[in-house]
Amino acid sequence: FTISLLVLLVTVRAFLLRLLLVHRRQLGIRQAQERRAAALAAAQGSGAAAVSRPVIPVEEETVDLAHLSSQTQRIVTTLIVAAVLVGTWAIWDDVVPALNILDRWRLWSTVELFTESTTNAAGETVLVTRDVVRQVTMVDLLLVSVIAAITLVAFRNIPGLLEIAVLQRLPLETSARYAVTTLASYAIILIGVVMGASSLGLRWNQIQWLATALTFGLAFGLQEIFANFVAGLIILFERPLRVGDIVTVDDVTGVVSRVRIRATTITNWDRKEFVVPNKEFITGKLLNWTLSDQVNRIVINIGIAYGSDTEKARNLLLKIAGEHPLLLADPGPVASFEGFGDSALNLVLRAFLPNFEDRLNVIHELHTAIHREFAAAGLEIPFPQRDLHVRSIGPDCRLCFSQPNAPTTPAGGNGTH
Repeated sequence: FTISLLVLLVTVRAFLLRLLLVHRRQLGIRQAQERRAAALAAAQGSGAAAVSRPVIPVEEETVDLAHLSSQTQRIVTTLIVAAVLVGTWAIWDDVVPALNILDRWRLWSTVELFTESTTNAAGETVLVTRDVVRQVTMVDLLLVSVIAAITLVAFRNIPGLLEIAVLQRLPLETSARYAVTTLASYAIILIGVVMGASSLGLRWNQIQWLATALTFGLAFGLQEIFANFVAGLIILFERPLRVGDIVTVDDVTGVVSRVRIRATTITNWDRKEFVVPNKEFITGKLLNWTLSDQVNRIVINIGIAYGSDTEKARNLLLKIAGEHPLLLADPGPVASFEGFGDSALNLVLRAFLPNFEDRLNVIHELHTAIHREFAAAGLEIPFPQRDLHVRSIGPDCRLCFSQPNAPTTPAGGNGTH
């Protein structure tokens, strides 16, 4: 029986791993096709101007298939090992009766309320509640250890199995799938704690006053941690920010990479990770660049020398923005003469991009084109200038500067310094 059980479970494990491998390859092929389609769409949308420069593909949030595959393999292996242990115990239970001594090793006793229906002398059915003493033995303690181990393995690996087996088949965004897997992890921990407490004979009516006092104590002593925990749940349900969003908090701008119980991680453009407490996103000000729409505006300030033709400069700006293949035609670019500066006439060019992927590249190309076109058209881009006048002074004035208490008008002078 034991050999048959092992052969059966090894076969089942190989079958499940093969099934997961095939599904992983299908997901990999689908992701490659989506990236190729996005690159072709970007190449076709850029027109003839895209021939002279390489196409920058749109980088979408993809699933780490290798990580998910390792998680699913671990959960399958864990389930097979648990099945081996349970099956071996069931097979050898009658052969090893000495193990029953663990059930006689009593640790403590608990009192449980047991309600049953009985019939009284009048023939009526009534509910009778009585106290039942339950003994907690070493078997219960071992069962709690098994529950804790299974909960830990499930907490680490079931989100990956859920992602690769279920969520990838549903039309959900990456942020929605991330929220589902995170909430599933919290639910696994909660179920494990409840099952472990039930195995030890702990009931809510027995520990509710202790839990209430502990909750109030922690709420006052660790209120920031509790506030961040509740804020993390609000973020997962309300979704004011999602994994992959571009956000600005204070002076930090970056991509949301992780949302955890206490804090959220933002990776800035220098690949530095900023860990921000969840409370900051709920009670503070948050700028989410991609919450509902990724269209964003580029603002370029240009100054031209006094005496230049502002209408000619404005038409050049509109021409440069209109010829760029990545800028949107609706809403279209706008150029305006904003005001008179200290050293220049100030013009502003505003144009819109469909996403953030090419923002820096487009800004660089617009600045280069503006510099080239303005130079060809004879429009000068000035810089701040100051005139410094140097004047020679006589010996009497030098005497005045060297003597603080000297009279303001030297003897025989004419009062000019």
